[in-house]
Amino acid sequence: MTDPYVHEEKTEGFGTVRIRPLDAEADAEVVHGWVSEERAVFWGMNGLTRDQVAEIYAHMAGLDSHHAYLVELDGEPVAVLQTYEPSEDRVSECYEVEPGDIGVHVLIAPAGEGGARPGWSAALLRAFASYVLVGRDRRRVVVDPDVRNEKALARFLRQGFEPGPVVTLPEIDLPDVYLPEKTAQLAFLRREVAFPG
Repeated sequence: MTDPYVHEEKTEGFGTVRIRPLDAEADAEVVHGWVSEERAVFWGMNGLTRDQVAEIYAHMAGLDSHHAYLVELDGEPVAVLQTYEPSEDRVSECYEVEPGDIGVHVLIAPAGEGGARPGWSAALLRAFASYVLVGRDRRRVVVDPDVRNEKALARFLRQGFEPGPVVTLPEIDLPDVYLPEKTAQLAFLRREVAFPG
């Protein structure tokens, strides 16, 4: 059996972070639980059924430009990481895409029974940056959180992301995909900032 993980990293004080392609059917239950919570409203899946969540990720699995991953800590699911080619996404209408850019969306699971762990989201974001910038040999990460999602933006800025412009991402209304218009705060992380030297 082949190793399903695309990235593995030991995170001091937290455990081993592993990233694998999200299985639309097998992982739908856990992801549906996360995206149904009010705290995940900016993820845009509140109100969807488990089967609708599975359908969205099954559709994404068929794309060359957008990919979804389930992130595990010591074997327990803790986050969804989505990557995309900015040139193949609506964000390309709002900023000048550079060679080596990669787009990222991050959804961190709610705190478990032990409660929130200080430094946990920073440790996860470091592992994600390591995967996309070093593991996938990219020059710069772009994120586009909703301007109202102050927590996410603050988290990215603490990680070294530089704020870009506030932009309006256009509505997408296709047979397989619907995304409402979104006012987003772009932010960028260059590889030499995340991993100097």
